[in-house]
Amino acid sequence: MKIMRVEKTLVSTSRIEAFGHRPLLVVQDKPGGPRSVAVDAVGCVPGDWVICVGSSAAREAAGAKDFPSDLTIVGIIDRWNPEG
Repeated sequence: MKIMRVEKTLVSTSRIEAFGHRPLLVVQDKPGGPRSVAVDAVGCVPGDWVICVGSSAAREAAGAKDFPSDLTIVGIIDRWNPEG
């Protein structure tokens, strides 16, 4: 699991059918760090600190073992101070 921050929504109108209508969000683990795309399974918004899972856990969290995701948001953190 990783703690990441939602940066913004990613709009993708052309996608494979298996994605359905799941929201895609741009997330970062630290300011200025690399960006990743995550499937939103919980309904978060930009600015939220979230818990993300990867690999087979990401596919199962998104709904099925064959779901095409390698990063899925599984929780919204209520309180988090990234600086300690």
